[in-house]
Amino acid sequence: MERQQEQGTDRGSASSEPRSSKTARKTTTPEDGKRLALVIASAGLDIKASSVEIIDVGDKVDYTEYLVLMTGRSDRHVHAIAKAVQQNLKVEHGVVPLSVEGMTAATWVLIDFNDVVVHVFQQSARLFYDLEGLWMDASRVSLPAPSVRPPAADDTD
Repeated sequence: MERQQEQGTDRGSASSEPRSSKTARKTTTPEDGKRLALVIASAGLDIKASSVEIIDVGDKVDYTEYLVLMTGRSDRHVHAIAKAVQQNLKVEHGVVPLSVEGMTAATWVLIDFNDVVVHVFQQSARLFYDLEGLWMDASRVSLPAPSVRPPAADDTD
């Protein structure tokens, strides 16, 4: 009986379950995660996301390697950015998210690609939650200049 109670307690623990399940999921190298983060940032920029930032949190947390933050002008824009990121990764790279949260309200959409977690905010939510401040000691990944970014799939010359 004591063993069952112990297991029941562990099952309900918020700190043990996400940590072990996320850690077990990591399957790529940090360089793969960095490439994926750059692709995600580029997809967001293609649909006019602003304030795009990539934060390297790989040595600080065990659930992801990179955070990609971006901002949309309205709930519709946030929704469109999140959909475009998902569509681009699925069509162009065969990658689908593990989880997507917040699409209905589209104030803050979180897309979990395992080694990269994407946060698409409306400006007010981004300022309120201040993830940049939370991760101020983490290094940033430079984004390529707009002229260097690869063209979107629908661009034709």
